[in-house]
Amino acid sequence: MYIKLYYGFGHTHDLVLYGHLFDNKPVVRKRYSNSIFVNTWHLIKLFFLRPLPGKPVELLWENHKVENKTASDGFIRLEWSSATSVPAGWHPVEVQYNYRGRSVSAKGELFVPHITQFGFISDIDDTILISHSASVFKRLWELISSNPRTRDIFSDTSRHYQMLSQSNTSPEAPNPFFYVSSSEWNLYDYLVDFFDHNKMPKGVFLLNHVKRWWEFFASGKTNHNGKLMRIARILQTFPNQQFILLGDNSQRDPYIYNSIARKYPGRIHAIYIRNARESRSGSAEEILNNLSSDTTVHCCLFRLSTEAIEHSRKIGLIK
Repeated sequence: MYIKLYYGFGHTHDLVLYGHLFDNKPVVRKRYSNSIFVNTWHLIKLFFLRPLPGKPVELLWENHKVENKTASDGFIRLEWSSATSVPAGWHPVEVQYNYRGRSVSAKGELFVPHITQFGFISDIDDTILISHSASVFKRLWELISSNPRTRDIFSDTSRHYQMLSQSNTSPEAPNPFFYVSSSEWNLYDYLVDFFDHNKMPKGVFLLNHVKRWWEFFASGKTNHNGKLMRIARILQTFPNQQFILLGDNSQRDPYIYNSIARKYPGRIHAIYIRNARESRSGSAEEILNNLSSDTTVHCCLFRLSTEAIEHSRKIGLIK
């Protein structure tokens, strides 16, 4: 048995932690290789998982237990309020599973953002990480032909995001980042490794349902309505912050972000869409132009991150 925890988030009155309970421990990469065969094997092993549904898990917080049962795919969702104020920063947490003499525990981290003016919600594939999401074959080739430390990041993306993390705040109180993707939770460690290697701002990942080995070739093919729901959850958890949304036009981001901005007026300060798919640039530009005409949202359709950086300077997000 194995508990896999992901970064939690929240504030004093609304804390949430996600994870999975598996019958087996996911295999963690211990070495890196340029071999396609080695990378393919490491990747496929991330999908050889046996989730444990309907099992009771618990977290101890301030001397009281937070309890819930795992979902049908072994997913853990623990949500609670704190009786005392939770300071900003990263806090250790521990989750346990005790059932009929079987016991396992895992330690993780929970993030409480500083009170800043802005928060940032970003897509991953074809926004930060070159993925070719529009093509199943090209996406899989990118996954199997590289490892997390040789995958390509769009030029100047890390520089832009690091600048945004300090927007209208101080180094001691960086702006919060949430990385919302249609990629599966299977790829969580893979993505964290990629982000750390490329010096991206540390943040909370919100991914999609775990897939099993027979669904490997359907990796990345998910219902994008889930992304809209996850973004809405973030906005509801942090009602006093304005958010900047970053995505691309390879799939549904322009439509999702447009819906979010209109549903939550005054909450979205700016939207950045990378023009990763030229054939869809016209529709993305029309959506953004209509949104900027109807609202106060600053919109930017860009191909190079240097263009996005210049726009951020223009609207006063960065210096």
